[in-house]
Amino acid sequence: MTALESLPLAVTRWLTLAIVLAGFSQGALGFGFPFIATPVVAMAVDMRTAVIIILLPTLATVAVTLVTSGPLGPVLKRFWMMPVYATLGALVGTWVFVAAPDAPYQLLLALSIVIYLNLDRFTRGEWPLIKRHERAFAPIAGTVAGLFEGTANVAAPPLIIYYLALGLGPALMVQAMQICFLVGKMSQFAVLTLHGGVTSAQWLATLPLCVVAVAAGFAGVRSVYFCSTFFNSPLSYISRRMSEPPTNSPLT
Repeated sequence: MTALESLPLAVTRWLTLAIVLAGFSQGALGFGFPFIATPVVAMAVDMRTAVIIILLPTLATVAVTLVTSGPLGPVLKRFWMMPVYATLGALVGTWVFVAAPDAPYQLLLALSIVIYLNLDRFTRGEWPLIKRHERAFAPIAGTVAGLFEGTANVAAPPLIIYYLALGLGPALMVQAMQICFLVGKMSQFAVLTLHGGVTSAQWLATLPLCVVAVAAGFAGVRSVYFCSTFFNSPLSYISRRMSEPPTNSPLT
């Protein structure tokens, strides 16, 4: 990993801008931090360095999102197994990332982005098979998301496809995804620390970016409520609904 303190000033500013944009998106929509930060940061540094730089800020923003999203009981009652599958996938994916550092992970990241940008095609129709066999498809969605987390640093596309196929509401979907993101990043952190050669000094060097990410996240949350107050637009309404805790859930 390239030492953060040795990076040129222009690169440091670019990394900070990426963290701000990703944190703002996370606060406004309830997800999206690694999806935005990873490709932007990887434009300036190698993929391994990008993953290490982004990991703790992602954990920080995910934790804040979960803490402020409302009670987690309903979503855990229904999807308690998803974090287990995501953990297993992330452990395997990160192990591969460490064992094969020269693999073209940027291509996998590009594939993740293409899938994400075409999610409307995957989720436009009904998915009765997944609805009827929710638990049968859960290991596939959770494990693949974990594998993507550990290798491409982006776990959202498989989870979004799965949860939208089940007809999950925005607030519950955000909570369900954040739980998988949390355990995935914790697994990634453990493997990179124990077997990937990442030192405590390298992790500590990214802590200032955690502060930047959390501050940008809160700014994103405030922007949603500002827009919903002064502008009655569909985008502000959707963003606000994504940030609200679940209410009147059929699972309660």
